Amino acid sequence: MEEENKIVAERRQKLKSLRAAGNAYPNDFRRKDLADNLLKTYANNSREELEKAKVSAVVAGRMMLKRVMGKASFATLQDGSGRIQVYVTNDVTGEAAHEQFKHWDLGDVLGVEGTLFKTNKGELTVHARTIRLLAKSLRPLPEKFHGLADQELRYRRRYVDLIVNPAVREVFAARARVVQALRETLAADGYLEVETPMMQPIPGGAVARPFKTHHNALDMELYLRIAPELFLKRLVIGGLERVFEINRNFRNEGISTKHNPEFTMLEWYCAYQDWNYMMELTERLVRAAALAACGKLSLSCQGKTLDFAASFPRLPIAEAIRKHGGAECSSADLRDRAFLSKKLSALGVEHKSDQGWGALQLMLFEAVAEKSLVEPTFVLDFPAEASPLARRRDSDPDLTDRFELFVDAKEIANGFSELNDPEDQAERFREQARRREAGDQEAMLSDADYVRALEYGLPPTAGAGIGVDRLVMLLTDSPSIRDVILFPHMRPEA
Repeated sequence: MEEENKIVAERRQKLKSLRAAGNAYPNDFRRKDLADNLLKTYANNSREELEKAKVSAVVAGRMMLKRVMGKASFATLQDGSGRIQVYVTNDVTGEAAHEQFKHWDLGDVLGVEGTLFKTNKGELTVHARTIRLLAKSLRPLPEKFHGLADQELRYRRRYVDLIVNPAVREVFAARARVVQALRETLAADGYLEVETPMMQPIPGGAVARPFKTHHNALDMELYLRIAPELFLKRLVIGGLERVFEINRNFRNEGISTKHNPEFTMLEWYCAYQDWNYMMELTERLVRAAALAACGKLSLSCQGKTLDFAASFPRLPIAEAIRKHGGAECSSADLRDRAFLSKKLSALGVEHKSDQGWGALQLMLFEAVAEKSLVEPTFVLDFPAEASPLARRRDSDPDLTDRFELFVDAKEIANGFSELNDPEDQAERFREQARRREAGDQEAMLSDADYVRALEYGLPPTAGAGIGVDRLVMLLTDSPSIRDVILFPHMRPEA
């Protein structure tokens, strides 16, 4: 720290001299060429061809490397597309400009105008006619051969992480391609992109603990959105029969490698379809995202190979428990509250006396089976008790027409045939209210306006959501959700 403070002090002194000489932060330089474009365009030109053509280039970027050699020097500039070498000499750039360059530091932002040539080693280089300092870097970059290695510091100072770790920039470029692919796939199927409120009087659409705030002018409590679901279904009622939203959600819950309090979801709804249609479309969306991010459907993730090309298998919860739970359980056992309670107690999983067999069955699935779902798998047959917004199954009203997509033991998507019976929905809200009164802070609040909207008639509808952050984690082989969020939430620095 003492060494860094010394470097900062020296650079501030240089900035002081720059200010005394004129404008230290000029804004009259206009870049015309990107490093990557130049490298691709002239990669196959010979030294002789470039020398004869006298190709001009105007580049700008951050100085990442510097070699001073008397009357000539080399530097490497990094822009948003890549890196290119710059050659500074007394005879072409000018002795005064070259002398100034010698005192500039790594991290400084430079503008260079010159002519392209290739060195003896064949590296495309800009021979500078003019070179200017556009922005002084007062803080040193991390040691050049190791980059920014401290994981927590990388998250806190993402701006430095992006400068020194090219692989990080590619992760977020891949994320942008994933979001674009999701958007284009739905738009091509006739879906309309919409926006719904992020501050809501009643947080709904998911079982989660919300963040609360206060609106001064209206003197009312508001909640940050935990899901856009209830607003999107209001739009379907209003006649927007295919809608989607790529949205930021906020849940006041724990932080882990799979959870961040602020995260991105894609949710979409379609009238006159059911959960089987949603599973098929979810597969298409995931494949489109994989191709956009990686250009292929067979991917490596944390040492495992994932195949997105084959049709995703469909696995009922009860079957998953029997397959991965290590013990035989009959269908009757898995609807017997006493049996499930005993199994959970043996596994050390806490549960409450007011939870029914549906909630306990889901908890047992999460405890014994979830970690084994590596290949893309749709999990089916969710109990109605654990699915307050999903349609009950006609053949078995204790279950719902709901699925979750798991990949690499992570829930990536959730979807179902929507509950459109207003009286059933009102009763489920009342049940959620009873649980909330009993101390369940994640239980839903009752939304009377949503029930009123249902009373106007929601067509048979299917809906689904994909966790964009977790999907990008898979497709970029990132071990933590913080690796795919530019500014993840952190504890304050000491």
